[in-house]
Amino acid sequence: MKAMMSHEPGGPETLKMTEVDTPDPGPGEIRIAVQAAGVNFPDTLIIRDLYQFKPPRPFAPGGEVAGVVEALGDNVSGFAVGDRVMAGGVNGGFATHFIAEASRANKLPDNMPFDEAAGFMLTYGTSHYALRDRANIQSGESLFILGAAGGVGAAAIELGKAMGAKVVAGVSSEEKAAFCRELGADETIVYPTGEMDRAAQKALSNEIKAKSGGEGANVVYDAVGGDYAEPSVRALAWEGRYLVIGFPAGIPKIPLNLTLLKSCQIVGVFWGAFTMRDPAKNAEYVKELFAFYTDGKIRPRITASFPLESAAEALNLMMDRKVLGKVVLTIK
Repeated sequence: MKAMMSHEPGGPETLKMTEVDTPDPGPGEIRIAVQAAGVNFPDTLIIRDLYQFKPPRPFAPGGEVAGVVEALGDNVSGFAVGDRVMAGGVNGGFATHFIAEASRANKLPDNMPFDEAAGFMLTYGTSHYALRDRANIQSGESLFILGAAGGVGAAAIELGKAMGAKVVAGVSSEEKAAFCRELGADETIVYPTGEMDRAAQKALSNEIKAKSGGEGANVVYDAVGGDYAEPSVRALAWEGRYLVIGFPAGIPKIPLNLTLLKSCQIVGVFWGAFTMRDPAKNAEYVKELFAFYTDGKIRPRITASFPLESAAEALNLMMDRKVLGKVVLTIK
């Protein structure tokens, strides 16, 4: 098989197309002939040894794939050769073949194409777990999303609307704001890029409060971090929930007295660990996501597609924070 492999820590340019033996599935595993692979921000971290997990090298990045079951290991039930499936893991997706635990794979809805399937589970799984489980968001509440035009942010817009929330999308450009309105955002905020002084942070906080209904946001979904975090916490309503998703702008330091003054919560969101710790509940949530998809309430917006050998270009687009919706690799 062929794979874009990381042989040493570094940026996307260090990935090399490598030919290796096609692996056989072990007990409880399936081998997938990959048709499409999702590209996500953690992929830019794992190749630089900046992610929570550090696979032994060489390895292929890529945490989600969609394709066709090609071989079954022993003791696999519920799947057959030829089934259309999606699966994921920490890495291994930027390749022509992928070994998945059968228990962590899902058959595709009949109307879901491979590119949408490859851009589905990580973003919608993360955002659904964040809003449904960690924030327990309620119909009529207000939701402010930082980084709303990216993969998880776009998913949070659609899921927030599906759950009955008023959605305010925070982005860094008018182009991204227009994209978020197309997804269903009720309001948009274009925040400044780069470092923000106290005056800029206060202005952002006031705008979040105003567009969330005046009292502040009931839930903040932060997929950006950095200087945007503190003003977002300050913009929370009483008993609000601030969801920690990621930190492409840097890991923030938040004054904890704010949690006391607002009786609010700062809540971590680690969807990958949740899927392993509570597979039964995760299976329920996957059914909910597929129902939303079948009902037309959510759909991955694939705005860029690259061949496998151009994985570095796709990752650079992600690192430059120019992505709208989802980016995928197509594999033939």
